[in-house]
Amino acid sequence: MTVSTDMVRTSRGAECAYRTFGSEANPPLLYLHGAFGPVADSAFLAGLARHTGRLVHAPDLPGYGESTGEELLEDMLDFALHGWDVADALGAGDPVLVGHGMGGMIAAEMAAIAPHDVTRLALIAPAGLWLEDHPIPDVFSTMPYEYPKLLFHNVEQGAALLTAGVALDNPEWLKNFLVTNARQLGMAGRILFPIPERGLSARLYRIKAKTLLIWGDSDRLVVPAYAHAFKKGIAGAELVAIAEAGHMVTIEKPDQVLGALARLAP
Repeated sequence: MTVSTDMVRTSRGAECAYRTFGSEANPPLLYLHGAFGPVADSAFLAGLARHTGRLVHAPDLPGYGESTGEELLEDMLDFALHGWDVADALGAGDPVLVGHGMGGMIAAEMAAIAPHDVTRLALIAPAGLWLEDHPIPDVFSTMPYEYPKLLFHNVEQGAALLTAGVALDNPEWLKNFLVTNARQLGMAGRILFPIPERGLSARLYRIKAKTLLIWGDSDRLVVPAYAHAFKKGIAGAELVAIAEAGHMVTIEKPDQVLGALARLAP
């Protein structure tokens, strides 16, 4: 498996760090990470390249990793257009779009504003809708020790993954986590705070791509009721529910997620 890391500059001047997985000879896939960043996803992305037969580009959003350009993105349209700018800079015409959480929200918006430029779309527990009966927890006021229960079906395993085995109350880990989280969630808050709803529900009808929805049955952050709302809003969307998995389904059940995503193979 060929893996590379590089930077690309968009036409608006943002510097975007990205990783690629797979062969340059294969058609492109653009993977957009969630609000918590690219958490332990290298093995998953390498598997994604193998299972779909595509060249996987995984860019970091501004405010994440080494990417810059936070000052260029203020609203949902900016985020969606930035996604297309990155795709253009990478030479990724007609990419399969795959997004997780906030990344799924951005991917859905990209597919809605350019419905004839996306033929295949996969949304993994995306944000972007709001159901009054199922309010999404406020991640901006969530304490670090609460994240494992919110994000994982297996809470103990989730805590170990988030901290690399270090105790959640370890001062050094906590300091680094809070500094990184402040920058990342500060950026994510532009489209997720106070609630992750920017009118996407009124635009879902514009999505023409073959769409796959993937959800963990135990997702406590974006509960499965949202899966059915997305399915209702996107014509012909297919839903794959994965048992014993939370919001971080790509980490807890990577094989099942990759098996589902293989349906988007060329």
